[in-house]
Amino acid sequence: MKTRTRFAPSPTGFIHLGNIRSALYPWAFARATGGDFVLRIEDTDEDRSTQAAVDVILDGMAWLGLNHDEGPFYQMQRIARYKEVLAQLQAAGHVYPCYMSVAELDALREQQMAAKQKPRYDGTWRPEPGKTLPPVPQGVQPVLRFKNPVGGVVAWDDKVKGLIEISNDELDDLVIARPAKPGETVGTPTYNFCVVVDDIDMAITHVIRGDDHVNNTPRQINIFKALGNKPPVYAHLPTVLNEAGEKMSKRNGAKPVTQYRDEGFLPDAMVNYLARLGWSHGDDEIFSREQFVQWFNLDHLGKSAAQFDEAKLRWVNAQHLKAMADDALAPLVAQHLATRGIATDERLPAICGLLKDRCDTTVALADWAAKFYADVQASPDERTQHVTPSVQPALVLLGERLANCEWSKAGVAAALKEVLATTGLKMPQLAMPVRVLVMGTAQTPSLDATLALLHRETVLQRLQAA
Repeated sequence: MKTRTRFAPSPTGFIHLGNIRSALYPWAFARATGGDFVLRIEDTDEDRSTQAAVDVILDGMAWLGLNHDEGPFYQMQRIARYKEVLAQLQAAGHVYPCYMSVAELDALREQQMAAKQKPRYDGTWRPEPGKTLPPVPQGVQPVLRFKNPVGGVVAWDDKVKGLIEISNDELDDLVIARPAKPGETVGTPTYNFCVVVDDIDMAITHVIRGDDHVNNTPRQINIFKALGNKPPVYAHLPTVLNEAGEKMSKRNGAKPVTQYRDEGFLPDAMVNYLARLGWSHGDDEIFSREQFVQWFNLDHLGKSAAQFDEAKLRWVNAQHLKAMADDALAPLVAQHLATRGIATDERLPAICGLLKDRCDTTVALADWAAKFYADVQASPDERTQHVTPSVQPALVLLGERLANCEWSKAGVAAALKEVLATTGLKMPQLAMPVRVLVMGTAQTPSLDATLALLHRETVLQRLQAA
């Protein structure tokens, strides 16, 4: 059977790295096995779902290159299909109307908790042979509940957690449709029911998702069985924790995935880093997207929670940035510079090549590259420390040599050597003030290579500012 996986986020908050990891693994498994990857937007929570959250999901996945083969499918556009299946279940006796009010449910829960019992629906409206149901209250629209099997266990071999068994007696009768609104015969179906219908209709073979769904799985398996379908293979991924050891969430400071793009992280580096948050291939830390897909399987998924570490992410990003071709880096840097109103030219790939080893993001690289295109200003402290009266004659002499030399790395290097020989200065005594004046900082790559990538007129003008 062809592998078919899915990513099914709820657009009720901006998708963060912990969420997107739950897209990465099913995407990789589909790619590794020659299968299909389906994107489904689970938007039945009408009060909390937003288009802005949908946009971040789509933008984030596009940026990371997690391309889907089918979808996006929106659950709210499939309501008619859910109601059709709901009617089939109802006709088969698997679903019944429940008229218990919210106030009655709250009172029941309070009683159960006072008696130190697990809060659960008590089956008041569940029809049973020989049972007399309460009179139907007037003007009340019921919810529809699924008749969970009585006795026995629900068991599945989870690809991460191993064999999991849940007693059916631990599961109450799940609400699978909300009360009908005026003009409706059946209310909006709920999450756990819609998920099952979707997974059946979309022929999903493997469900790879966060372990916050483990409690939903036995309920969903029972609905699969009631519909006469075999459940998919499940793999429940451990939680991703933030740097404080808390579950990663927007409430705990998690950033939208797209913010990492704006902060200058590379999509292949993000894929590399996220892959290691719960999966491993021996001791390999840095690998390409192609290697990840080639190596990925469900057997090496971790069983313990993974903790996000921004320093590690930046290190991984720096490795990918260093390995990236200069011609490929230049357009990314140009985009950052364009947002600052800085236009670039044909020098940019070589500038990226010169500077990328000292940067961990494309934003940091753009900060450096900007010095070649826009005015620079050294701090007063650095100017005072390095641009001293004693070095002024050497700076004037250097300006004269640079005005007439061949404008290349070799030509600039020769001019610097002439000035050193004439003045008796050591290279640091000359190079530091030149760096401060020309680049606005005392720390730069090789001075001859740096100056050669600047326009001659720019260098001379900045030296004259001494």
